[in-house]
Amino acid sequence: MKFYWLCDVASRHFSGWYEATHKWSLPGAHCPKCDAIWSTHVDAYPSVDLSVLPNPEKYAARLEEDYAEFERLREQVRPLVPEGVPLWPGTEFGPLEGAAKGEFSPLVLCYPWTLLMKREAVERLQAEGLAGLKGCRTELRFRKKNPPELLELELSPLGQLHPDCLPEGWPGPCSKCGRSGFSLPEAPILDAASLSRAPDLFRLAGFLSLIIGTERFVEAARRLGYEKDLVFRELPLK
Repeated sequence: MKFYWLCDVASRHFSGWYEATHKWSLPGAHCPKCDAIWSTHVDAYPSVDLSVLPNPEKYAARLEEDYAEFERLREQVRPLVPEGVPLWPGTEFGPLEGAAKGEFSPLVLCYPWTLLMKREAVERLQAEGLAGLKGCRTELRFRKKNPPELLELELSPLGQLHPDCLPEGWPGPCSKCGRSGFSLPEAPILDAASLSRAPDLFRLAGFLSLIIGTERFVEAARRLGYEKDLVFRELPLK
């Protein structure tokens, strides 16, 4: 099986753009072990509703200096998300809220870590029998009649980068907060053993900003004409 990184194009065919954030997020954290102050906003679970929690106002883009309090907030969320997801500082929840304008392609990658699709595109790809396509409603505001219905894909984190492409001497992630602390390698290599049960569309757990599609997904997207504003970059396996 081949795997492809979904990338934006240098020159778009469609004018669509949006500026939005998810309704809730885990706060950023200050790790007492590695002393890193960090937050990632590339992992999101748009189907998860935090209004059911007793203190949803604490789930906002901010820094939580008390790491024990961050852990408490994280554990409150854990029963609401898919089993086994990491829930790093800054993980976002709920629908995208914001403004949108222009004409959108069937598959929308305005930001490398967030994939939107028109509802028809989601349904046609699902009809192809692809796994891992969970479209969630957005709350994007258009200033025009008959705006498109854009869904955000909720992507499961799976898979790792192969050690051969990681920085030499990298000691591994922090044992307390899990922060890796390295930039994306110029030539990413996927660890084949970590992808044995991959769905057809997912987020790479070893580097969450990478959205990965299988050969089956890419072939279906190309056949349906959904490739105009995307580049499918094949990544090597090892």
